[in-house]
Amino acid sequence: MSEITVPAMGESITEGTIFKWHVKEGDSVNIGDVLLELETDKVNLEISAESEGVVEKILRQEGENVTIGEVIGQISPQEGVTSAPAAKAAEAPASVQTEAAPAPAAEAPKPQAPVPAQNEEGAGLTASPSARKLARERGIDLDQVQGRDPIGRIYHDDVKNHNEAKQPAAPSKPAASTAAPAAQAPTAEYGKPVERTRMSRRRQTIANRLVEAQHTAAMLTTFNEVDMTAILDVRKRRKQAFQEKHDVGLGFMSFFTKAVVGALKRFPHLNAEIDGDDIVVKKFYDIGIAVSAKEGLVVPVVRDADRLGFAEIEKEIGNLAAKARNNALSLSELQGGTFTITNGGVFGSLLSTPILNTPQVGILGMHKIQLRPVAIDAERMENRPMMYIALSYDHRIVDGSEAVRFLVTVKELLEDPESLLLEG
Repeated sequence: MSEITVPAMGESITEGTIFKWHVKEGDSVNIGDVLLELETDKVNLEISAESEGVVEKILRQEGENVTIGEVIGQISPQEGVTSAPAAKAAEAPASVQTEAAPAPAAEAPKPQAPVPAQNEEGAGLTASPSARKLARERGIDLDQVQGRDPIGRIYHDDVKNHNEAKQPAAPSKPAASTAAPAAQAPTAEYGKPVERTRMSRRRQTIANRLVEAQHTAAMLTTFNEVDMTAILDVRKRRKQAFQEKHDVGLGFMSFFTKAVVGALKRFPHLNAEIDGDDIVVKKFYDIGIAVSAKEGLVVPVVRDADRLGFAEIEKEIGNLAAKARNNALSLSELQGGTFTITNGGVFGSLLSTPILNTPQVGILGMHKIQLRPVAIDAERMENRPMMYIALSYDHRIVDGSEAVRFLVTVKELLEDPESLLLEG
């Protein structure tokens, strides 16, 4: 028999939450088959089978927290699992037949053994946390739930299946009588219907880090605007040839990444962090690109962005974004960024104040490109594609004048795209 254990997931991660089991007890699995998805503070990880066989037991259920190295399930060899139940089934009648004559009444409790085990200590000791929670929500007496576990432990699915089985069995009762307990609780609390769901582990982490950033950093935001005419012109003229040559589209993020790197080289305190009483200025440029994924915001990192060309940056951002959408990012791809770029413009945001991605001390916010009337000179006005940009920074080590000049540098580099080639 082999054990399903929680693998090591990085130095900063000691526990996770079982997000979803992809198998159930009794399923046959091969080496490499995905058994479950584990949610951590930063990424979702798939745990695969390391041996062939049958899933004999699932010890921890969806929604439960687990720690590194903890055993959460068991896999038995294919032959052993298929033959063992048959052998036990064959032995049981034999023992009943041989002992039934002298003491028929004594044998009756044996098939009932799991049920007394549930009732002796109460639900608190024989039901998983998720099972107890679901039972409370649905008003189910755990003593009435028949579990599949041979030692009598009740799991989430047992409670769920019990509730579903009970509902059709009593058609004579009004439907409202079974639905009312779940619906009336929030109604009594708020006066109107609500839906309550548990925060995912990642959403909790995001919330904690954002609050931490606001509490620990002297955060301030400065704004400017960029005339995107030149970049749009370059993309219009070069987009097709760029696609054919590099097999990737020429987007906006490569221009902004290059401009940020150029500005960071001129103002290195934006590429630093605070460590106690020290300022650690980083001489490398690992740029985080904020990506909106299904489970929340993640910030994969483009490594050594100063050494990459436009095509390489576009390819790397595309790969990281695809991984983020598929929950396939590794921890190494999320750690160690020196500065972050976030693009609220893809969702239509016209202006915002981005929050620092600590321990970084700077983050650039991009926004929607919008045609606005711009004064060309004292006599002329033109409609130009304009974008507001915002820089949030930690005022503890970045002075206001430094932050403003940094943002002006980003603006100037973007409005003269050819200059980006000279910032390498």
